Amino acid sequence: MDLTLSKAIFAPRSIAIVGASADAAKTASRPLRFLLGGGFPGKIYPINPRVAEIDGVRCWPVISHMPEPADLAFILLPSDAAIDAVAECGRAGIRAAMVLASGFGESGPAGGEREKRLAAAARETGIRLIGPSCLGLANLHENLVLTGNAAFAEPGQVGGGVFCASQSGSMIGALMSRGRAKGVNFAGLISVGGELDLSLGELCAATLDDPNVTSYMLFLETIRDAGAIRAFAAGAAARGKPVVALKLGRSNAAAELATSHTGGLAGEDDVADAFLADCGVARVDTLEGLLEAPALLRRTSVRRTTSRPPTVGVVTTTGGGAALIVDQLGMRDIAVEGPDSHTLAAIRASGVDVAPGRIVDLTLAGTRYDVMKTALEAMVASDRFDLVVAVAGSSARSQPDLAVKPIADVGREQGRLAAFLVPEAAGALAMLARDEVPAFRTPEACADVVAACLRRRPARSLDLPAPMQKQPARMLDELEGYDILDAIGVSHAAAAAYAPSEKSPDDALFPAAVKILQPALAHKTDVGGVVLGVQSPRDFGAAVERMRATMAERAPDLRVESLLVQKMTKGAVAELLLGYRNDKQVGPLVVLASGGIMTEVLRDRVIRMAPVDLEEARKMIAELKSFPLLTGFRGRPRADIEAAAKAIAALSTLALRPEVSELEINPLMVLPEGEGVAAVDAVTWLADLSSQETG
Repeated sequence: MDLTLSKAIFAPRSIAIVGASADAAKTASRPLRFLLGGGFPGKIYPINPRVAEIDGVRCWPVISHMPEPADLAFILLPSDAAIDAVAECGRAGIRAAMVLASGFGESGPAGGEREKRLAAAARETGIRLIGPSCLGLANLHENLVLTGNAAFAEPGQVGGGVFCASQSGSMIGALMSRGRAKGVNFAGLISVGGELDLSLGELCAATLDDPNVTSYMLFLETIRDAGAIRAFAAGAAARGKPVVALKLGRSNAAAELATSHTGGLAGEDDVADAFLADCGVARVDTLEGLLEAPALLRRTSVRRTTSRPPTVGVVTTTGGGAALIVDQLGMRDIAVEGPDSHTLAAIRASGVDVAPGRIVDLTLAGTRYDVMKTALEAMVASDRFDLVVAVAGSSARSQPDLAVKPIADVGREQGRLAAFLVPEAAGALAMLARDEVPAFRTPEACADVVAACLRRRPARSLDLPAPMQKQPARMLDELEGYDILDAIGVSHAAAAAYAPSEKSPDDALFPAAVKILQPALAHKTDVGGVVLGVQSPRDFGAAVERMRATMAERAPDLRVESLLVQKMTKGAVAELLLGYRNDKQVGPLVVLASGGIMTEVLRDRVIRMAPVDLEEARKMIAELKSFPLLTGFRGRPRADIEAAAKAIAALSTLALRPEVSELEINPLMVLPEGEGVAAVDAVTWLADLSSQETG
């Protein structure tokens, strides 16, 4: 987005309100009232043919009668009328328009047709759109409040550093009002609506160089224009402006693809999680966490290594309050550990005989300023902890100078410190806010934000070829899939094709698995198309007859015309699923999971955006819950983890081959250390090259 368009949207000198109402009970009356009440310094052009003025501001009967093109229009008309207004605004030279109306693509075939007309109106006149279903925006440093959201009627809004973008229009008011109660002040807020033209990522990116913006807050219902979100997030990371997101959909059932386990293991929300993490975005699960995360994100750096899991230290004056934090962090797999002997000795030097343990419990002694301060300084100085959480009990309300002031004093200088106040203690919270020390009111929000911050990864910029089409179109047979594995360097068990009538397959392939070889058949076992443990070529014919008999019962319409004879892989330590998919929303991803028939039951899986390097592939393996089984568990052989990591990295390079839509290996047999890996099944989809535009 160029600078002039950005200014037209976020710092307009003139605004047209199309469909402004004089009826104070109507939503269409609010934008003008809010502009006037907030002291907007620019020109305002209400468009209403029925009245001469509203609140002392002259009205114009039609857009074309305005004395000049406004920078920005807010269109408050119903859907069909809004389409005509967009075209009129474009012809009048207005740079951008927000459309409040709904009833477009989300409302069925008729709405879909309206959406096409709306897009055409914008495209033909060159105007840029925000919405539809856009409830407006605010730039509090420019006295700009242009929204129909009733929450903005409250006076006294103060500009801060957080910029909020929401796909839900009502949420900008909810976040603004809730944030205000918590001392969170916003630089700006925008409702992006349906993102028919300008996307959330593009609109956020337009504010990256605004010095008033120090962090970003996103409320997401889905992922649209993933490339723009990635580019924005990379720009924010480069400028030291952290991004936190609350995305709905954790409870949605995974949207399985009919052809593979990969789809079942990487449903829409799982993919969004991997995508946001790859963009360096901290994802929280609670509304409280969304509001309270920016303070901690601004004070904690991205962990550049995952050689050890994130570790938190807890200093408390109340054992019960600390237990709440420990429990909530444990539910999110964040370890709480006690101090080492050196740190413990430094704490004891303050005169408190602290017992070794998972938390530093100062009990009543912690209500002394010097004791709490010494303990916090010692804990924050330790390399053992990524973050220290100070938990203050009832003294936070009754005597904040004793237990809370030392938290503020240490936190003022140290970024790796946060606080949880067990009682409701407004004065103590204000004290911590003045020194910008992150403070939490609930253990759930505290743990939610701490986990999101400590798991944040560096933002990654990717320049990948575009997929050839949104959905896979042509499925290869298994042997053709192995040709692709050969091309990218993933090992597979030896295999060759034979006709059922052939009596003497190569001796070197036995003992063998005999499989039906046919495209568009992903799950051969389900139809009886696999016979395992065929010991020699002389057993080949009998195996084929058994296969035919089983398939006649399970899939009578399938004909056995070609067979794959594959060398059985012996001595595997583990079976993994390794899948690649060029996702229609966010792009290429790689999935690693426990393999075999229990894959979707166990759902032990790790997802990354592709491609990944060897180091990231090793981390993926270590994140599996079944990882101990690969490391010599209870006398078992240690698996060739390095070979498995190389296979993951190699498969992920399919991101550079846009003709491949999906490829799944299940299972990938992981042999003992030093013996490598072998793929023994491959389901592959290619894009339909004939459908691509040429020239």
